[in-house]
Amino acid sequence: MKKFNLYYYLTFMLLYFEILSKIIIKTDFKYILYTILFLIPLIIFSKIICSLFKDKINKIICFIITIILSIYYPFMNIFYRLFSNIFSFNTLSLAKDLDEFKIVIVDTIISNIFIIILFLIPLILLIIFHKKISFSKLNIKSFIINITVFIITYIISLLSLIPYKNSTYSAYNLYFNTNSEIKSVEKFGLLTYTRLDIKRIIFGFEEKIDLNIPVIDDPIEPDEPNEPEIPEEPVITYNISDINLEELINNTNDSNIKTILTYFLNTNPTNKNEYTGLFKGKNLIFILAEAFNSIAVSEELTPTLYKLTHEGFVFNNFYSPVFLSTTGGEFQATTGLIPTQDNLSNWKKYTPNIMYALGNSFKALGYNTQSYHNWTYTYYSRQKTMPTLGFDNYLGCGNGLEKEMNCKWLPSDIDLFNTTLPYYQDYDKFVTYYVTVSGHAPYAYNSTGNSIALKNINYVKNLPYSNNVKAYLATQIELDRALESLINNLNNAGILEDTVIALVGDHYPYTLTVNEINEISSYKRDGTIEVNRSNFIIWNPSLNEPIYVDKVGSQIDVLPTLLNLFGIDYDSRFIIGKDILSDEPGLAIFSNRSWVSDIGTYNNNHLTIKDNITLENEKEYINNINALVNSKFTISRNIIKYKIYDYLK
Repeated sequence: MKKFNLYYYLTFMLLYFEILSKIIIKTDFKYILYTILFLIPLIIFSKIICSLFKDKINKIICFIITIILSIYYPFMNIFYRLFSNIFSFNTLSLAKDLDEFKIVIVDTIISNIFIIILFLIPLILLIIFHKKISFSKLNIKSFIINITVFIITYIISLLSLIPYKNSTYSAYNLYFNTNSEIKSVEKFGLLTYTRLDIKRIIFGFEEKIDLNIPVIDDPIEPDEPNEPEIPEEPVITYNISDINLEELINNTNDSNIKTILTYFLNTNPTNKNEYTGLFKGKNLIFILAEAFNSIAVSEELTPTLYKLTHEGFVFNNFYSPVFLSTTGGEFQATTGLIPTQDNLSNWKKYTPNIMYALGNSFKALGYNTQSYHNWTYTYYSRQKTMPTLGFDNYLGCGNGLEKEMNCKWLPSDIDLFNTTLPYYQDYDKFVTYYVTVSGHAPYAYNSTGNSIALKNINYVKNLPYSNNVKAYLATQIELDRALESLINNLNNAGILEDTVIALVGDHYPYTLTVNEINEISSYKRDGTIEVNRSNFIIWNPSLNEPIYVDKVGSQIDVLPTLLNLFGIDYDSRFIIGKDILSDEPGLAIFSNRSWVSDIGTYNNNHLTIKDNITLENEKEYINNINALVNSKFTISRNIIKYKIYDYLK
């Protein structure tokens, strides 16, 4: 019986995996040609590997390759569905933390079982038809021909990168100059991306930085009547330091340091404004709330959250983009930098000085700084990273907090706030940083999966939502009650007027589907951008009326906004995020390099312009913002990698 050439199976398998991944990850199919061009040499290489020995051994090798890919591809796709980004091997250093959330992992696998089955089809077909496939060994002549074809097809794939290489996310730049996981997968597919990722980790990779920083234009609203201009020359002051960047640039021979400092030099600082120093001298309680999102805010169910989001500062266009779960949200909000996967890994590995991080900025003014987390204190290596943020007094479950409260899964945020307030309430000036956990997935009513949801089930059981949604809301009720208790206790201690409460979510509840989120959303959300829209709470009882802010902002803007409000001297050029209250145009950046500006939303290579706004040159605007976003990613990464703040002391 005539057997099929192994090439047929390998081509089907790899093309099937890549096309299925594009469908699941929802990347643009117009780049499928690049994916195929770079897949061809990999198919040939796989054929060579599976044809080096006798038939039986070659068959075993082919089965091993198929099994590995049948595990790897669904893993990559499920990782994306969870974290809105593609897995990088830089993340392996964080993998040890996943062991403590086995329930969440199992729940995720079960909810994505259909995807896993789809990726098993090539393996199933190989099991059924392996006797009809030829696994014969290549002779010398065939081996040489295959190697030659492999080299030729690889060269052709590289040559295909040359046309249109000047755009920010061109295939050429993604292959040689830019490290963007999702954009690389979009252009080249998962397998080629993986090869690039491993190569860059082993041999190192330096991204090129564009020192010509684009300026974001303000939106044009032509329908507004022209107001007569009143000539005036306002005095504008800026959040800038007296650090002599030109001198530092001239005194270093390190080209990477020189480039970063030059980038800072070319960056315009943000202005001080009418809110600068509004909270000068007050205390700050900053809360990174697990899975908090605006969908949890309800006047009936969560009245304290409703109060805090409708009083004080009200940010109407704020986003909490997912960057690798809680640790990414934490890094954004406390440092003002973008948390790429290698950045998070380097943060934990190098524990660099972060001069303007939340605790450091206040500690320099004599504030007492402490942080608390009602779960394992070593989770995400916080015993190392909290000091980099300026919190030397860090207490979690395992280094003392378990003696004060119940730390069994899931701990209560109410217990966290009530137990720890006595530790700091008597200080003259304090900054307290909380990382909560009560809102954590999985969202189910049982003591082993989510005891908090079970605790609050009576508040939600009659709501007209699916069980997962009701369980999520039940966990956010715990946060709401914790905030109510905190405010009452601060008031009883006589320090509420002198204390500002700031709160952001670390990420949206990403184990809920978009359809489930839309059950309780006030508008229909997509799964990339709007699913991340949330609240940024800044509240103090001295604010008599809400202050509405329509400008776009995100988690990386949290730190500089707070520094400005507390009148803390800082250099806004050295932080990637910007004070939302300044006149800097708003920009929210997401892990897949999409973005939202005051002009519109850019996603899937398309800009949707807001109503009543006219853009004179859409293509130029997109190119400018893409270049700006790319540089912000690169600079954020290099600030940590090269410990750049050590040069700015």
